[in-house]
Order: sequence, then structure tokens, then C-alpha cells
Amino acid sequence: MICGVESDELVVAVAQHAPVPGDVAENARRAAALVAEAADADLLLFPLLSLTGYDLHRLAEPSAWTIPDDPRLDVVREASRAHGVTTVVGAAWAGPDGRVLASVALSPDGGVEVVGKHHLSRAERELFEPAGPAHPVDVRGWRVALAVCFDAAAPEHALEMARRGADVYAVSALYTEGQERRLDVHPAARALDHRMYALVANLAGAGPGWRSCGGSGVWHPDGRRVAAAGAGAQVVTARLERAELDRLRAADAAAGYRG
Repeated sequence: MICGVESDELVVAVAQHAPVPGDVAENARRAAALVAEAADADLLLFPLLSLTGYDLHRLAEPSAWTIPDDPRLDVVREASRAHGVTTVVGAAWAGPDGRVLASVALSPDGGVEVVGKHHLSRAERELFEPAGPAHPVDVRGWRVALAVCFDAAAPEHALEMARRGADVYAVSALYTEGQERRLDVHPAARALDHRMYALVANLAGAGPGWRSCGGSGVWHPDGRRVAAAGAGAQVVTARLERAELDRLRAADAAAGYRG
């Protein structure tokens, strides 16, 4: 866990990003450019497999996999350091403990946290190993739980993250046309049930057999959307307030409710 001094506010940016298929180096460069554009943010969240795009057939190429100390990520590491932004990218990660479908958090101090997807699809299980629970990442004293796509549809995942002290539930995802209602419900339910802020970064564009429904955004711990993207590549931002978390959690505690 990356430790920091607790702040009253956290500025978050969510990138609805359309990767160049299979090109990790180019997607890392584009991510670094967005870090610079979102330099006022404390946290910048990218979608599922933002370094390759969602095309599992491309993972037959060794170059599509990201490894520890991968030099192609240096440009993102440097941008994160220069602008003080914790950047979360989506990667096919080949580490010493196996291959996971991961959210990779690169902090300004050079720290790296790799959080893998637990609830894999049938096709994903042929390539990746299911990951176990991970502790939230610390961003300026806020505890940010990273979730990968369908993990957000499993209530037990958010429950475990809440038990581990999460303040923010950050989902790197692919929601496709026809799944707009899921995208409305999943983060709102996770936020409301556990009094966390929720973020979703959805892939933009299209891939083999799918087209994105857009709709990336930020949800308040009372379940309301407070920022929303339309269709296409874009970045949305929001300011999270600890006072809102404290107020709602105190009200729940007074009512005898524990999320």
C-alpha cells in the first residue's frame, strides 16, 4: 500500500479511452499525454486493458503482455511523477506470480500496485489466472479499491473492499451497447451499499464483437451520478469530499447500519 497524508478532497479523472489495438508502447505514450492534461487530478483511471484494447486474440503476441519494470511504462511513470498523479492503466500482466488481467497503479513516488481481476469470463480463464483480494491503494490518504470489469457486478467484491477500508471503488471496465443499465446500476449500488465513491472508466470505440456504450463517470456515496461521459474518447473529472463520506457514514452508524 502506498501511504499518504489524508486530504479533505480528492480530485479524480476518468479516461474513456480507445486504445490502439495491441500497441502497448503507443498506448502508454497516449496515457502519459492524458496524465499531463489531467495534471490537476490526484488520480487518473483508465479502462480495462487500456494498454492493448480488448481483443484477447492479440494476447498470443508476447509483446502484448506487460511485465514488472516494463520500459514501455517509463513514460507513464515519469508523467505520474512530474504531475503528482496516481495513474491506473489496464494491462495483460505477466508477473512472477502468474498472468492476471490487471489494473496497474503507478504512483508519483514510483510505487507500483498490481490488482488482478477475480471474476474472469470463460475466454479470459484460458489466458489469465483469477486474482485474490487486494488491499486498497492509498492516494493522498484516500483508500482506493481497484476493481476490474465484472468484479464490480459481484457484490461480495465491493463488500470485501469496504471491509478493507475503501473510500473509493475504482472500476476499469468494458460495458458494451445494450449494457447501459448495468453501467448505471453497478457503481451506484456499490457506492450506496458501502458509502464509497465509485468511478468507472469504460473503454471507448469498438473491438471484435463489441461496441462501447460510453457512459464513464463518477458516483456519489448516496448513489447519485456526479459526472458522466457521453460517447467517444474523453476525460471527465470530479472532486470528492471526505466530509460527504463522514456525514453519510455517521448517519448510517447512528441508525445502526453497517455497509
